[in-house]
Amino acid sequence: MTKRFWNLFKVSPVVVAATFFVANSALAAEVNKQVTNVADLSEAQESNNMSQVTSVSQFSDVQPTDWAFQALQSLVERYGCIAGYPNGTYRGNRALTRYEFAAGLNACLDRVNELIATATADLVTKQDLATLQRLQEEYSAELATLRGRVDGLEARTSELEANQFSTTTKLVGEAIFNVSDAFGDRAAAQVGNPTRNLDSNTVFSDRVRLNLYSSFTGTDRLQIRLQAGNILPNNTITGTNETRLGFDVGAPNNNSVIIDKINYAFNFSNAVRVKVDVSNSELYENVEVFNPDFRSSGTGAISRYGRFSPIYRQGQNGAGLTVTLNPNGPISLTGAYLAENTNNGNVVNAFGPNNPGPNNGLFNGDNTIFGQLSFKLNKAFNIGLTYARTYQAGNANNNLFQSTGSIFANNPFGAATRTESNNYGLEGTFQFSSKFALSGWGGYTTADAITGANAGRDADIWYWAGSLALRDFGGKGNVLGIVFGQPPRVTGGSIKTGNNFDSNPSYHLEGLYKFKVSDNIQVTPGLLVIFNPENNDANDTEYVGTLRTTFSF
Repeated sequence: MTKRFWNLFKVSPVVVAATFFVANSALAAEVNKQVTNVADLSEAQESNNMSQVTSVSQFSDVQPTDWAFQALQSLVERYGCIAGYPNGTYRGNRALTRYEFAAGLNACLDRVNELIATATADLVTKQDLATLQRLQEEYSAELATLRGRVDGLEARTSELEANQFSTTTKLVGEAIFNVSDAFGDRAAAQVGNPTRNLDSNTVFSDRVRLNLYSSFTGTDRLQIRLQAGNILPNNTITGTNETRLGFDVGAPNNNSVIIDKINYAFNFSNAVRVKVDVSNSELYENVEVFNPDFRSSGTGAISRYGRFSPIYRQGQNGAGLTVTLNPNGPISLTGAYLAENTNNGNVVNAFGPNNPGPNNGLFNGDNTIFGQLSFKLNKAFNIGLTYARTYQAGNANNNLFQSTGSIFANNPFGAATRTESNNYGLEGTFQFSSKFALSGWGGYTTADAITGANAGRDADIWYWAGSLALRDFGGKGNVLGIVFGQPPRVTGGSIKTGNNFDSNPSYHLEGLYKFKVSDNIQVTPGLLVIFNPENNDANDTEYVGTLRTTFSF
């Protein structure tokens, strides 16, 4: 077969055309690929956008010294059945399969027939035609297979286009099944000795999220998220928010479906990314939080505090604008303005940007001005410097960290108090190898009461944590994780005078193992331990065990 092939190669330049006709090889490669969705079909079509050339000099990677230069020159300028890649290359060194050869041969046959039909048959000799006939007979099986696969591909494309959900929208879903329980002697008390028993029952609950992602330009994205769930926060049982799970539903709706998030992101230019949140804004969804293995509520840490620094909970549950400069560069700058909704999206008696009443609206209600400078000089070391100024209008109980940390740290001045806070954060991730990562954060907040019984008083609040991730531990895709730190605690300020709140630091210890069952299923057993809950050493240590199963689709 090889000897006969090379003899034919010497006979006719048209044979060379079939051999080196890489322009159609991409089609054959795509035919051999199993196409399962419209996106794949679109990519297959785009990859075949070859550019016709009229001179061999148009190929940037073909030189006159190349051994096949004269053959290519003849085929381009005599037969015109050679096409190049969109970037002006020919890629003559690519390996050639029999299917690709068949595709090239078929293209040259079509060109020969076209020349004959247009009365230019003198360009094709009888010897050329005889050679082509022999080649066509020899590769008849491959040509028939190729035609059949192309016909099947076209039929499948038509079927997918006729039945697809949308040409601009895709559905991404996540479902969580959770089994958990809290353990301990007595429920935590803010001060003094606890008096209530910690009576908890094992629960089985769920949370489901369906995200509709739409793109109209290819670089923009409209997100509409539907959520249903019944995972209750456990703080009413344990007496502290420090035991809350990272995936509980703050306002459970007994699995009634609601639209809980709407936003639109687009590129203002190649160096500017803009995101507009209309409902349920979350800074940790808009910026880097420097805890890559544990940031997700569905597949990350099991606890609320273990996911990321509480500074990213500023301005949560509202509306606003986030702008990132140089988002894909080694140094990026993000600025945001978010108007918070203090009732977690509940439209009944809601306080927030959708309320035109006093001390509400986009600018006169609760709001946060946020900025972050991110350094990602390489994959091994990333660091962020973060600042947020938050104003809470006193429409409801203040919640400086959205129920992360002690009760006193979240509301040091009491109800109906206008409060201003300045929040400073330092975050970092160190990846010593592809299988070992260390992340951490530290933060300081100074808060001032503007009105109310404690007007003029201030509070100093500190927090810190570190996380360790061992990737591919026990199997590819599995992650063993440990999180340890101190949740938000009031350490000083005039508000500390005359009370014993937050006298002794709480400590957060969390261990989890993310077991990858498949690409779409993850099972995560975990244990959360809180020492000195509510920063009160008179409280007993509390434990929360959980088994979280996450389905992604």
